[in-house]
Amino acid sequence: MKRIAIFASGSGSNAENIIQYFSGSDEVEVSLILSNKKDAFVHERAKKMGIPSYTYNKKEFDEAELILETMRQYEIDFIVLAGFLLKVSHPILVAFPNRIINIHPALLPKYGGKGMYGERVHRAVVDAGEKESGISIHYVNEHYDEGDIIFQATCKISSNDSFDDVAQKVHQLEYKHFPQIIEKLVLNK
Repeated sequence: MKRIAIFASGSGSNAENIIQYFSGSDEVEVSLILSNKKDAFVHERAKKMGIPSYTYNKKEFDEAELILETMRQYEIDFIVLAGFLLKVSHPILVAFPNRIINIHPALLPKYGGKGMYGERVHRAVVDAGEKESGISIHYVNEHYDEGDIIFQATCKISSNDSFDDVAQKVHQLEYKHFPQIIEKLVLNK
C-alpha cells in the first residue's frame, strides 16, 4: 500500500476529490492531511472522511523536523500539494525526491510564481485576454511553480467569461485529471 500525505491551506475541495478517488483502492490511500492553517476547511473535510489532519506553522514547515517525524509515523511515500500556499522547505524536498507534486490552476510557465494562486491566477488570465487556460501538474522543487511539468490539460475561454467562469472550468479539469495522474505516479505506471 502506497500512502499519500496531502498538504493544503484552504477549503480542501481537491483534497476531498483525491480522498474519494482512492477510497476503494487496495494500492493507494490518503493517510494524512497537513496544513499551515488551523482554521482551513480542509480539516473539516478530513474529519468527515476519517483522515487524520494536523496543523503546523510556517516555522515548523520550514524547519521540517516535526513534519518529517509525522510523515514517518504514517509511513508516507508521496506528497501531494492541493492548494498549499507555502514553499516546500529544503529538508522535505530532500526527504521526498521526485515524490512531491503540485497542481497549478493555469498553463505554466504562464501565471505562476509566488503569490499566484486561486482567484489571482484566474483574474490574471482573464485580464490578459487569454483564449485558453487549464491546469499544470508538476514536480515541486525549491522555486514556486518551476518544477518539471508532468501533465497539462486545457480549457477554452470565451471573451465574455468572467474569472469565476474560468475558475469553474479549471476546477473541472482538476477534479478529472489530478487523482488519475497521482495514481500513475505513485504506482509508477
